[in-house]
Amino acid sequence: MGSFSLEPWLPRPLSPPGLVLAAALLLLVLYLHARRTRRPGEPPLIKGWLPYFGEALKLQKDPLGFMTTLQKQYGDVFTLFLGGNYITFILDPFQYQSVVKNQKLSFQMFTSKFLMRVFSVKKMMTYHDLNDKIHTSYQLLRGKHLDTLMENTMQTLKQVFEPQLLKTTSWDTEYLLTFCSSVIFEVTFTAIHGNVLSGDRKTFMTELRDDFFKFDGKFTHLASGIPIELLGNIKSIRTKLIKQLTTENLAKLQGWSEVVQMRQDILEKYYTPKDTEIGAHHLGLLWASVSNTVPTMFWTMYYLLRHPEAMAVLRDEIDHLLQSTGQKKGPGFSIHLTREQLDSLVYLESTILEVLRLCSFSGIFRVVQEDLTLHLESQDCCLRKGDFVGIFPPVLHYDPEIFEAPEEFRFDRFTESGKKKTTFFKRGKKLKYYHMPFGFGVSKCPGRFLAIVEIKQLLVVFLTYFDSEIIDDKPLELNYNRFLFGIQYPDSDVLFRYKVKS
Repeated sequence: MGSFSLEPWLPRPLSPPGLVLAAALLLLVLYLHARRTRRPGEPPLIKGWLPYFGEALKLQKDPLGFMTTLQKQYGDVFTLFLGGNYITFILDPFQYQSVVKNQKLSFQMFTSKFLMRVFSVKKMMTYHDLNDKIHTSYQLLRGKHLDTLMENTMQTLKQVFEPQLLKTTSWDTEYLLTFCSSVIFEVTFTAIHGNVLSGDRKTFMTELRDDFFKFDGKFTHLASGIPIELLGNIKSIRTKLIKQLTTENLAKLQGWSEVVQMRQDILEKYYTPKDTEIGAHHLGLLWASVSNTVPTMFWTMYYLLRHPEAMAVLRDEIDHLLQSTGQKKGPGFSIHLTREQLDSLVYLESTILEVLRLCSFSGIFRVVQEDLTLHLESQDCCLRKGDFVGIFPPVLHYDPEIFEAPEEFRFDRFTESGKKKTTFFKRGKKLKYYHMPFGFGVSKCPGRFLAIVEIKQLLVVFLTYFDSEIIDDKPLELNYNRFLFGIQYPDSDVLFRYKVKS
């Protein structure tokens, strides 16, 4: 998030005195930036009193409560000063289309700066056609190409879980988030980037996973523009991750997915084979594939463990499908379901959609490329070049007019008479946008199909072969450290236990 870059101020490496000087210069620049006043025709301006942060701390403490309070006070359109940036939020879902259609609101500019800050991908800033070509590779994450990825995923799930099926029916106890992180990372990495051919696979995967989640833990700091030099050893960890995904090291993996192969072919036209920035691109793909799938899987399992009635319905739905396709739940790993069969599990899909509704606190952003007037149904509002326009879907997801008792987990909320429910209303009008954890328009997450399918596959396998129960009977809250960026992690981990069904 943000358009202010610190790079011109920060020579590398910086000594401690250099860091102090840089911090002083930054504070001066931000102080001058924060002196802004509202012009005629502009939305209400809420700056807060903190330099640089503005209202960011209030928003992070209680994102939904803070935004709904501002909505009641100022209406559906207002500008917030957050992390050194001015963001005009539009909260009325019937006005979202005005943001999607306006070509002077750029998503590409936002992503280019995001990729440079977080992953050290620099060429996107100067080679705009590279972004377009990379975008074409996302077609390989859907349709018949997704079927191949599904097969890769199932083979890795077999590799992960089959040793468990050969054990006795004694209980294994683990922390739920740790369990989900380990399984999702290994399954996703192998399905997309391939199998480790040599050496100790377990050691390689453990080290790569641990480094990845250390890096991911500082993601929001990097995305907001904080220099990586101020984030401890994250720069060295990022460098290590990038190196592991360079052309030389990717060649040591067997079974690249089609999307990795296509991206590699594109990148080799812009970089030399030894250019490490190729690894930075692949790290971005890995992050996009894993970072939000892990907390989604965690919360889905957590809610099912806390709601046995939902677990029973899903088990019954899966059992009926397996019986109808002639598959038995005997010893050994033998499940194979097509994408169409997985899609027929309406209560399973509704459960995942409900988790995404409850736990996604993403923002959707565009950069204003030039001063303009945005024409909305309710009003016109003037926007300044360099500002952001933002949509905050949690206000939609927790709207009691759209979703009854929105704070409750209802696994069947997105079903109606045993079928998928896709019709929701506000003010008596049908909503085009009612569920937006993956964004919308050109910014809609291209990996959403893979993420949902992967979670479905893992849940089918786990609910079919294992009994499980939660041990820590404590309610969890969302940790808003990643607010505005994806699915939120829990504020703590919980113990659960599982065993092979007898």
